[in-house]
Amino acid sequence: MAKVILTHEVSGLGRAGDVVEVRGGYARNFLVPQGYAVEWTKGGQKQVDQIRQAREAKALASHEDAVALKDKLEAKAVSISARAGKDGRLFGSVTRADIEKAVADQGIGQVDHRTIDIPRAIKTTGEHHATVALHDGVVASVTLSVVAEK
Repeated sequence: MAKVILTHEVSGLGRAGDVVEVRGGYARNFLVPQGYAVEWTKGGQKQVDQIRQAREAKALASHEDAVALKDKLEAKAVSISARAGKDGRLFGSVTRADIEKAVADQGIGQVDHRTIDIPRAIKTTGEHHATVALHDGVVASVTLSVVAEK
């Protein structure tokens, strides 16, 4: 087991500034190289405190922004065009990055693809649902309208 300090929020593991224990290979091969965590050291506790202070200061200002973005996301369906066959089945599937790009292109706002949760793979045209974690306790339910490209 390895002790790491998270520098970003990792789904199912913790938020930035949390000290967690994970398997050595997971920390060494994924978390640290991707920049999601740094190895814990005695001097690292100072870094943990700085991350927590920055997160708390940012949280006060961004909560109102997150609520406003949630209202925009839930107000109308996000339209995504994808290549599809005659029966409505997609060639591939709609990814979180596709949703992130569609939200930005339609002028709704900026979301991080890592915070988007798709319950089932989107492989057909039609209406689908996803959730976006915008802030602590602020989760938007997004309606996706997948249409075939012309």
